[in-house]
Amino acid sequence: MSAAACVAWVRISPQSGQSHDVASLNLVEGRGIEGDRHAKPNKRNQVLLIERETLEEFDLQPGDVRENIATRGVELMRLREGDRLRIGPDVELVASHACPPCGKMDALRDGLRQALEGRRGMLATVAGGGVITPGDAITITRPPR
Repeated sequence: MSAAACVAWVRISPQSGQSHDVASLNLVEGRGIEGDRHAKPNKRNQVLLIERETLEEFDLQPGDVRENIATRGVELMRLREGDRLRIGPDVELVASHACPPCGKMDALRDGLRQALEGRRGMLATVAGGGVITPGDAITITRPPR
């Protein structure tokens, strides 16, 4: 992770097939992103984060992989289950598992599903709520193992 680890952009998906940029996200502890279709208690896929660098490498646009948060300077795929991401002053996410690419990726471009294997992003749950905006700093902490 670089010293400039931060949020690149944020997006919300209020309904299936809809995803759009927003100025900020309100994350609710134990539930997910307010107004997002994945906001449900006790789910391991409340938030999807992806590295902006991965999107750029594959020439993908914001929202193409259905991400909620794009990061810059964070190696998300090196996170382990239970690692914590502190975003801005209040929000804390807990990494749950890597997001496997689905068939929707091949709808964007033939072969993209396979190309994104192990790189589509990290799913997380909300352990501490609050508002995040692009530019917010990100720090990672690992629980003792």
